[in-house]
Amino acid sequence: MTRPLDTTRGALLVALAALLWSSSGLFIKVLPLGALQIAFARSLVAAVAMAAVVRLRGGRPFARPDALALGCAMSYAGVLILFVAATKLTTAANAIFLQFSAPIYLVFLEPWVTGRALRGRDLLAVGLCLGAMGLFFVGRLGAGTMVGNLLGVVSGLCLATFSLTLKLLRERRPGVDPISAIILGNLLVAAICAPVALRGFSPTLPQAGILLYLGLFQIGLAYLLFNAGMRHLSATAAVVTGTLEAVLNPVWVFLGVGERPTPWALLGGLLILTTICWYTWTGRQRSDHL
Repeated sequence: MTRPLDTTRGALLVALAALLWSSSGLFIKVLPLGALQIAFARSLVAAVAMAAVVRLRGGRPFARPDALALGCAMSYAGVLILFVAATKLTTAANAIFLQFSAPIYLVFLEPWVTGRALRGRDLLAVGLCLGAMGLFFVGRLGAGTMVGNLLGVVSGLCLATFSLTLKLLRERRPGVDPISAIILGNLLVAAICAPVALRGFSPTLPQAGILLYLGLFQIGLAYLLFNAGMRHLSATAAVVTGTLEAVLNPVWVFLGVGERPTPWALLGGLLILTTICWYTWTGRQRSDHL
């Protein structure tokens, strides 16, 4: 049985991870570099840092991936590249809120994989989130904003796929450390972005410092904190605590560069976060009574 002290510690660790994750929007906006250059440098630093930590702990950071681990790494790479691109093209609020629609895709993906039948609450949650997502496209949108919003939607789908494959990897490959798939995903990002990112890539010292922060802390340390916190939390508690990232991300961007989300985007984001919290919490209560 999990002790209250352990649960509190787990929630604090996940909250710290979400706090670090939430800083990405501001630094992506501030950096005068291309999206692929940021994604390349951030992921390369993160891969090296995480591999070093795993090696120091006596683990294997570069285990040979099977099809499931490769799918996990590829979907994770999609999340990182698409989110940076979306944040550059649309508002940080739109990018993070649309990415946080990921759990709703799992409503269809998980039953399809596990064979579980869809329930009424599943369809209600999907309908609410789809309506909320539509609010991001209300009003006058420039071509860049429209593309950025669409990339945010696709990044959410990649995040859902990553979450599902990571869960299956933990369940079906108990001898495989999931962090090796995360490291591989970061290396894939660096490899995919390198041909374009390295053209004229000469960051200044302050820019290099921000890139190091993003790789070492915003991805590397945040993932280690999240992984440690998950040992003491249910999936429901982790999802609800993780929504702190979506709340804080636009706040830091507003305080840093004055970017204001539209009222429609704020309403859509609030509906998405509320739906996710309701869906995961009521799902946990149903499982507790079975």
